[in-house]
Amino acid sequence: MTKITAIIPTLNEEIHIEAAIKTVSFADEIIVIDSYSTDDTVLLAEKHKVKIIKRKFDDFSSQKNFAIEQAKHPWIYILDADERVTPQVKKEILEAVKKPKGNVGFYVRRSFYFAGKNIKYGGCQRDKVVRLFLKQYCNYFGVVHETIQTEGKLGFFKNRIEHFSYKSYDHYISKMNYYGALRAKQFFKEGRKANVYHIVIKPIARFFIHYVIRLGFLDYYPGYIFAKAQAYGVYAKYIKLWLLNRKVN
Repeated sequence: MTKITAIIPTLNEEIHIEAAIKTVSFADEIIVIDSYSTDDTVLLAEKHKVKIIKRKFDDFSSQKNFAIEQAKHPWIYILDADERVTPQVKKEILEAVKKPKGNVGFYVRRSFYFAGKNIKYGGCQRDKVVRLFLKQYCNYFGVVHETIQTEGKLGFFKNRIEHFSYKSYDHYISKMNYYGALRAKQFFKEGRKANVYHIVIKPIARFFIHYVIRLGFLDYYPGYIFAKAQAYGVYAKYIKLWLLNRKVN
């Protein structure tokens, strides 16, 4: 019951994939589930001892749940390609699978890097995700920001993994557009509408929350850019929904 399968979902992650694989080299099995990347992600992954599964992307939960079904081992560690497991967290993972103390999974906090700076505020201080869990008790649900649903108790690791989501400003905005489009489609299916409040007021409110209420100003200029990017993500989501409501692609 102490063996681990690490799962890395990918789509065009050639700049991250090898470092991601190395950071979970402690796992007994590594699965790369790829959504038909058009760059060298798969080619680079093939240089390492990993199992590669290609699957057309439908949503984040389905993609991860499919990979979990293919895993040989009871413990699953999910790693986004832009995350890195620190030596301290690796030690906690290996200790947890030996002595879970009644937990079926564990939260880990993330240190977020944006524009070359570790963003400590703006909401990032609250960033935590379930990354290690027993597959028989846990599975994903949700289309965009997928979450774990469990049949048991979740513990916490003391140390943080590193999250390098930011490659460039254009890359980060493209991610905001991508996630915004996915969420807009979900809202559209649910029959939701977008109006002036969503497109004008909500982005301003989101900036205020990240930059002021969640103390993003303490990260100085990178904190300001981060808050603006989060506000843009809200705008992109609702403008896309507005267009879908009007049958405009």
